[in-house]
Amino acid sequence: MKELNNLIEHVVARVSANLRDPGLDVSQYVRNQIPMDSHAMYYGFYALTHQHPLSFSFKHSSLAGTYFLGKTEVELSVVYKCDIRGDELKRKGTVVDMHGAKLRLFQDERISIRHSFLVKTLVHNNSHDPENVEIFKILNTIALQYSNIHGTPVEGCIIEPFATVDLSSCHNCIVGAFAYVQGGELSGRRIEPGHILIENPGVFSINYQHSPEVLEKYLTLDENHRPSGVFMDFCEARKHDFEPVYNAAQPEIPVEFPDTSFVSHYSLIRGDCAIGNNVMVCQRAYVENSRLGDGSNAQENCYIINSNYEGMNVTAHGGKVINADLGQGTFTGFNSFVYGREKARVTIGKDCVTMPHTIIDAEEPIGIPDGSLIWGYIRTQADVATNTVLLSEISKQTRFEQGGLVAEGDLAAFVEGFAHRIQHILEENGAYFDAGDPDRTAGHAQKTQDVGYNTVQAYMGGDLKGLCPTMRIEPLIP
Repeated sequence: MKELNNLIEHVVARVSANLRDPGLDVSQYVRNQIPMDSHAMYYGFYALTHQHPLSFSFKHSSLAGTYFLGKTEVELSVVYKCDIRGDELKRKGTVVDMHGAKLRLFQDERISIRHSFLVKTLVHNNSHDPENVEIFKILNTIALQYSNIHGTPVEGCIIEPFATVDLSSCHNCIVGAFAYVQGGELSGRRIEPGHILIENPGVFSINYQHSPEVLEKYLTLDENHRPSGVFMDFCEARKHDFEPVYNAAQPEIPVEFPDTSFVSHYSLIRGDCAIGNNVMVCQRAYVENSRLGDGSNAQENCYIINSNYEGMNVTAHGGKVINADLGQGTFTGFNSFVYGREKARVTIGKDCVTMPHTIIDAEEPIGIPDGSLIWGYIRTQADVATNTVLLSEISKQTRFEQGGLVAEGDLAAFVEGFAHRIQHILEENGAYFDAGDPDRTAGHAQKTQDVGYNTVQAYMGGDLKGLCPTMRIEPLIP
């Protein structure tokens, strides 16, 4: 255990040096965040498919409950109960568009996690850093419970619980709890808790700030930055449900589903569920008494309970949908909380976009019209009038201010960008799979069906207790 403590101190020193904030005690972010005495009992695992070029390297690191697809390096880092998903890593020779420049990769892209401390964090690669096209970097960074690092290389950052950094590049930033940021190049920024910020410099900006009163109820941090509130209570109440899944070498999937769909052995499916064609249910997704229509997906750390998806529905990482009915093509953003009740269901029409980090906590039945943009905090039907707008209407404007949301610039570009992104997600996940043209239409739901898993466990005693052996895992090349 001595070396694990030394490793954590090393990470703290690295992050402190990057942030260069003498008034900030970085150690408070990692203190008591993992159960040190039992840490060695948890095993990490990695996924294998013939579709993803394999190369893993672990050097003086601690890994528990982790999976990788593709090429990943972990060095001098703690990666605890995280999902490291590299299924979109690009191959050598691929031409990528970086801010208008066409760049050819001279080697396979890889994820590189160094001098970092990640706890229950989702990492999904999609690099936007033209200086490091072949490397998706997570360097000198602390990311805590249920945060998302999605398509965002990070260096010298602190990402607090339930926060999301998305399709950006972040350097020396602090992203507060339940904040969402998508802002291109960010350096030295402090994003306040509960702030939703979407910026495309010179094109548009979107701003929304959850009130302190709302945050206090749903997510609050103590002096050691340990989270509590409705969000944590919801997740913690269900974490033990996953224990039978992770205690089995090859867990059974208790639902029939088409051979064009994929349901991870490490998801949780319970109750009366129905899975349509071309559906993807990812690791650590939680689906109970729900119907997922054709082309839908449930990404990592999603909860879908007592709900109905008409089809082509995207639920981004950490989205929670309970007692709700979602129309065709509706998108639920990162860490959104759509919480209906048995006698107060939430109905969201087709082709709607629920913005990341939206809270719908129904006190009465709520209905939202087709084609709506949804944001903020909604409790009643009256709130729908102030916290939604038709996408067709906002796209005609250059400034929109309503329900605490301030949007400026080319808002048609914002709407079109969201629509393009949703289609990209559906395509990548195989929602449009056609058996007659598999090479063009296959996505993750089809490409990961032959996945296998291998486990890695830490030293169980001595100074190295809690650390994994230094090792390199690569395919045998004939």
